[in-house]
Amino acid sequence: MVNSEYERRIAARFATFDQDGNGYIDRADFSGAAKALLAEFGTTARSDKGQALYAGAEALWQGMAGIADRDGDQRITREEFVTAAVKRLRDNPDRFAEIARPFLHAALEVADTDGDGAATVEDAARVLTVLGVPGDTARSVAAALDADGDGKVGEAEVVPAFARYFTVPE
Repeated sequence: MVNSEYERRIAARFATFDQDGNGYIDRADFSGAAKALLAEFGTTARSDKGQALYAGAEALWQGMAGIADRDGDQRITREEFVTAAVKRLRDNPDRFAEIARPFLHAALEVADTDGDGAATVEDAARVLTVLGVPGDTARSVAAALDADGDGKVGEAEVVPAFARYFTVPE
């Protein structure tokens, strides 16, 4: 049985996706996040990395809309988001991970400034900050993602952590 504490936590996570703060999640929130990440890392939208990030943002939007947009108005309300997390994603975080993977992969590619296949902890914190996570929290979360202590954060660490954050209680 889902308790109200879980629902409260999921509702708080809604703001992470509602990038423009207008009270609902829509395609513009995802493209806006992509645009902000590209600007932060000085990557052009027309580059391969830029195109992959926009494609990943669109895939994440489509996946979330397919799960949560119950009335088909191309907007996800806080209630729809909570219902989707509680009823559809809580018991299957891997489903959410697969929806998010293209965007997360592309975001890490943009943040991978030296091309070695992973972002530094510092650059991962920059990504989180651009996506709305407060600075100190972004730095501590990025450091925690570096499970092996090599100073790098890769897709194998980020995707499951992202899914857990949005689908299971902490």
